[in-house]
Order: sequence, then C-alpha cells, then structure tokens
Amino acid sequence: MLNQDMVREATRLTRAGQLVEATALLQRMLRGESAPDATSRTTARTALAGREPPIIDAKATTIEEKNRPHLTSAQPRLLRALFDRPRERPGLRQRKVIKRAPLSTPDIVPAGARFIEGSYSNPAGSRAYRLFIPSRYQGQPLPLVVMLHGCTQSPDDFAAGTRMNFIAEEQTCFVVYPAQRSEANHAKCWNWFRTADQQRGRGEPSLIAGITRQIMRDYSVDPTRVYVGGLSAGAAAAAIMGATYNDLYAAIGVHSGLACGAAIDLPSAFVAMRQGGGSDDRVIPGDGPVVPTIVFHGDRDMTVHPNNGDQILEQSIRATSTQKQVHRGRIAGGHAYTRTILTDASGRGIFEHWNIHGAGHAWSGGSPAGSYTDPQGPDATREMLRFFLEHSLPRQPG
Repeated sequence: MLNQDMVREATRLTRAGQLVEATALLQRMLRGESAPDATSRTTARTALAGREPPIIDAKATTIEEKNRPHLTSAQPRLLRALFDRPRERPGLRQRKVIKRAPLSTPDIVPAGARFIEGSYSNPAGSRAYRLFIPSRYQGQPLPLVVMLHGCTQSPDDFAAGTRMNFIAEEQTCFVVYPAQRSEANHAKCWNWFRTADQQRGRGEPSLIAGITRQIMRDYSVDPTRVYVGGLSAGAAAAAIMGATYNDLYAAIGVHSGLACGAAIDLPSAFVAMRQGGGSDDRVIPGDGPVVPTIVFHGDRDMTVHPNNGDQILEQSIRATSTQKQVHRGRIAGGHAYTRTILTDASGRGIFEHWNIHGAGHAWSGGSPAGSYTDPQGPDATREMLRFFLEHSLPRQPG
C-alpha cells in the first residue's frame, strides 16, 4: 500500500541527492512501517555524512532534450541501482563485475545477413538504431520486429544475448534495435516511469514509433505484421508502445517488464519494481482493441517483481472475454515453466504468460555472449517471434 506522505518525502530526498535515505524510506513503506521522526532522520543523515552510497554509480551528467522535463542526475543513478540489484552481493550491495569476451560479428548476425546503423530525429530528440536485414530479403514485404534493450545494454549486446537476428533470419524478418542515449538516461534505461514518456506523439514513444515508420518507409515492410518487444525497462517501454500505438503494432512481447502506467515517477517506479504496479487509475489503456501480448517473467526475479507480469495480462483482458489453458513443462537440464494461454471466442491465442520457475531477471534461453541472459530457460526469442507471427493487423482498404 502506498503511503503518499512517504512517497512525497522520498521524492524530496531524491531531488536533494539523498538517495540512500530515499531508498531506506521507500523500503520502510514496503515493509508497512511508518516514517522515522525528524530526530532519527537527522541522526541518520549525520551517520551517512561523508560516505558515498555503495550502490550508486559515479557522478552523472544530465543534458536535457527538447520538450523533456528536468531529470536530476540522481534519479537515473538510483534507477540504475535498482535495476542492477541482482548483480549485488547480498548484504554488501556492491555489484559484481561480470567480464565477457568482446562481441564479434558471429555473435550478433548470421552469415550473409546485414546489420546496419541508422538514426531518426523529431522534435522530441534523436535516437540511433541498428537494423537487421535478412539474407533472403529481395524487396518483398517482410515482418518487422522492434527490440528495446534493457538498462546498461546496447543494440549489439541485446542482439547477441537474445539471438533475435538468428531466429529472424530463419523466419525472414527485419529487426530494428533503437538505442537509448546516456544523455536521456545515464543508465541507458528507457524512461518508462515518466508520464511524458507514456503518451502517443510525445517523448520516447514518438521516437520509437518514428524509427518504426522510418524503416517501413525505407524498406518493404508488411504494415500488418509489425511488432515490438523488450527486456526490463525496454519491456516496460514495449508495453507503453502497445497501449499508445495499437494501430501500428500487431503484437507485443514483455520480458521481465511492467505494465503501461505502472509508475508515474521514480518513487512509484521503485514500488512497482519491488512489489508490482500501482493503482488501477494509473494504468493507461489504449483506444480500440487490445494488442495481443506475450509475457515472460522469472518467479525469482529480484529486480522487477513477478506480480508485474500478471498485471500486464490483467490490464489487457479487462474488456476481453477469454478462455484459459495451462501447460507445464521443463527444459532438459534447465528451468521448469508454466505457460498460460488465453484464447478469444474463436479459439485464437491472444495472450500468453510464461512463468519461468527458478529464473531471475534475465532473458530466458538467451546466449551468454550478451548481458542479462539465462541459457537454462525456455527459448523466449523463438517463442516470442512465433507468437508475433501468429498475429497481424487488419489490412486497410486501398
């Protein structure tokens, strides 16, 4: 339950740069405790004086983009600390350094295909992207998948970890990977927790949709088969795109993410990540029919609470009559999972939820060449693309 007085105080502390105290206050709220009195807060500030918060990264520089409200350097650092929690030593909260070999081309793109760079700009700012072009593309209309990376990731890292380019090569699809700028968020998180970035035609949704439409204009893309998926902060952004651009995307994929409108600022983002999204009045529904959605979430995710996966489907099916089918299985030598399929009146599967038992905050079935992957899970990439290609938008007349 949110204590609005404690949330407001945490917001004030965050803006003042007192991130340890803001985090501690929110943790007290989640445990159902009351706020400390003024004397204990003063004592705590004295004890913390001169000590750097151990989970916060080095100083960040904030550069405001066009039409973007001010975001203090403290806020993206706190969000990065929250998303990086699985890599911390219990108790010490110091991130482990995970060293990987440098990415090579065979990690990212199959032989004969192309992986090119591009950029897009509009009044909200600009974003670079990487576009995968399958080897069998000869000008025929192909599906397009938009993939949104998580915090601290890059398009190359995300492509290597998910191996989406390799599955897209098999299915002959385009894949585009927009890149978040560190100037927009120091941790390179998509800003899913801000109302300015949860609306059609504004902020980051306008940039992601603009990249999508630019690819559709520059290449032969089937406009009825365009999809968007992501991981973590990128998954939350994908949910926003489904809610705000359901005339553009035929289906969405949300891996370890949150529902659109689960948070409206940094304190509510913290709460949503720790225990699930906020009140129903914050959820932002789109106009028209709901977008078919596939969700993957590990039930041991300590960064984004698994309740968020359930909330995404609950948000989607409120106005839809569905029947439920439940399947259980296990990957040989890996995780067990529960797959819930919700079908419409015609028997078509319109929502899927993969609850991966024992998995944490990582792309299921991914390659260790990339970050935040769990090779022991079911193949989220293959299943996500399979689900995408089962759905298409109605063709427009003319």
